[in-house]
Amino acid sequence: MEIKEGYIDYLGYKTYYRIVNPNGKKTPLVLLHGGPGSTHNSHELFDPLAYDDDRPLVMYDQIGCGKSSVEGSHKELWRKETWANELINLREKLNLKEIHLLGHSWGGMLAIIYLCDYAPEGVKSVTLSSTLSSASLWRKETHRLINLLDTRVKNTLLKAEAENDFDSPKAKKAVNYYYHKYVFGPFKKNEVPECLTRKKPSSKETYETSWGKSEFDPTGTLRDYEYTDKLKNIKCPVMLCSGVNDESTPLQNKIMYENITSSKKWHLYPNSRHMTYFEDNESYMKNLKEFLNENE
Repeated sequence: MEIKEGYIDYLGYKTYYRIVNPNGKKTPLVLLHGGPGSTHNSHELFDPLAYDDDRPLVMYDQIGCGKSSVEGSHKELWRKETWANELINLREKLNLKEIHLLGHSWGGMLAIIYLCDYAPEGVKSVTLSSTLSSASLWRKETHRLINLLDTRVKNTLLKAEAENDFDSPKAKKAVNYYYHKYVFGPFKKNEVPECLTRKKPSSKETYETSWGKSEFDPTGTLRDYEYTDKLKNIKCPVMLCSGVNDESTPLQNKIMYENITSSKKWHLYPNSRHMTYFEDNESYMKNLKEFLNENE
């Protein structure tokens, strides 16, 4: 498997990128990871698609994350404009004139911001995977999910939120319970591919500055992210993907689907929480391959 890796200059820092099957004949698929503050690591699960579909896959660590981490405190960077312009820079430096785009979770938010606010040329399709178009609706829905949990867990999470303190052992345990219910894990290293358990640099500042201290309470620079009414500005075909037990709930995806006016489809995966492309991998990759080729 041929893989090309490197770094691109951006704002005086470095953006790490990884291209699988760089000489593939079809239009490249650019993948945007979640967080904000995660890494490309889990997107290595897409690697087989590069050769199965003869298509370059372009993944990267967003600035402030993984191999694109920066030293010191840079709270002024952790906002949507930084990451949208990084994607623009990536396309320019790698000469990605035509692409398909896939964003998972925060990466889906970034794809929506990019398509709605920057009207880029050359995007043949976008896959919005377990994502959202409204921070306020996300908050409502995640709190609805919290209310479905054991009373002790629910009360612990609500107390931690009220006090803005998620660092106590009790709060951390409750957050992990929520995470394992609606997001991912827990898994032992030998039970999953290495890319899902690989150690990565801390991106706590990146996440807390841009989103907040928890999954379910957006208080950072993205707290005013409201793009539902802007979804009509997306001109390319759209595929939504989400899980039945996903914190990106069916209601959120239904509202996004109804507000998208371009060609669209939605796959709801029955065995999945937030990591649809892992927990329903075979169906996810089959549907993705078909969607990309329909819009090639």
